[in-house]
Amino acid sequence: MQKKNTIIKIFIAILILSLAFTGCSKEVVYVSDNDFLLDTIVNIKIFHYKNQKIDEDIISDSFELIKDYENMLSIHIEGSDMDRLAKASGREPISVDPFTIEIIEKSIEYSELSGGLFDITSGPLIELWAIDPPNGHLPSKAELEDTLPLIGYKRISLFDNGSVTLEIKGMKANLGAIAKGAITDKVKEFLVENGVSSAIINTGGNVLLIGNKPDDQLFSIGIQDPNNLRGSYLLALSISDKAVVSSGDYERFFEVDGKIYHHILDPFTGYPADTNIKQVSIIAENSTDADALSTTVLLMGLKNGIDLIESTEGVEAVFITKDDNIYITDGLEGSYTVNEELMENYSIVESKEELF
Repeated sequence: MQKKNTIIKIFIAILILSLAFTGCSKEVVYVSDNDFLLDTIVNIKIFHYKNQKIDEDIISDSFELIKDYENMLSIHIEGSDMDRLAKASGREPISVDPFTIEIIEKSIEYSELSGGLFDITSGPLIELWAIDPPNGHLPSKAELEDTLPLIGYKRISLFDNGSVTLEIKGMKANLGAIAKGAITDKVKEFLVENGVSSAIINTGGNVLLIGNKPDDQLFSIGIQDPNNLRGSYLLALSISDKAVVSSGDYERFFEVDGKIYHHILDPFTGYPADTNIKQVSIIAENSTDADALSTTVLLMGLKNGIDLIESTEGVEAVFITKDDNIYITDGLEGSYTVNEELMENYSIVESKEELF
């Protein structure tokens, strides 16, 4: 009898330990790290069950990957593809990395889609304004007249041998409106190839999700209140495996004589885009498209921007206007919650016709 009781006690102890370990295995935890890259704070957060092992170097390796692509694509880094392309403008074609060609080709697609409003050859214009908050340069009419002839995506020539040229001396291609998204997609690709199935990649306003959380719960991604402090969220999106990119006229700007000049420049007028969009958040399958679309929409204006998003498969958006109206595309219905306190300052518009 004593032996039987001992066996029962051992069995119960094993059962308790088994349940304890099972409970631990179902606890979702994460590893996370930050670095200053792409002129912003980059954060990578990888989710996993507590008993799963994660490669300790995978986030630092991701940061190194970002550095490599930044060195390739940034106009501000000597020897980059964009730096060499600018220095060779008006002369001979130069060979660049296939990834650079891929981004230029995607940029040209958005140039065509936007009627030329999205234009990576706006580099000289961006340089002229020199917006580095709180500073910037308000160009004279003469300066703009000298600069605008250097802008025009149709003067980019791509060749079958992987080379590219800018046809006019002084032209500069700046990939700032799309490169961050493209690099973020490359990071996701790297993480997935190395076994990561649940993560958030945040490259400063560009959020890219890998899957769901390990327990199949959706991620909650906040949409910034453009009239409030950073981290004040109007909406929380419940989504998975998507990109969320937000852009607004409040992000980078300077002020002269009480007038605000923001960083999203119209390549036709030479001035900051003058539309009724305060902020737009694009939800798409990948960060490249979401990044490019966020700038494209701000340049196109509210009506044309909404029409573009609603006609693009797999893309949704949240528009916030300067007069504090919010329009949320139909595909997001049921996938968001609102911050009731902050929402008191806004009106959600049910039909886009009410916006115009």
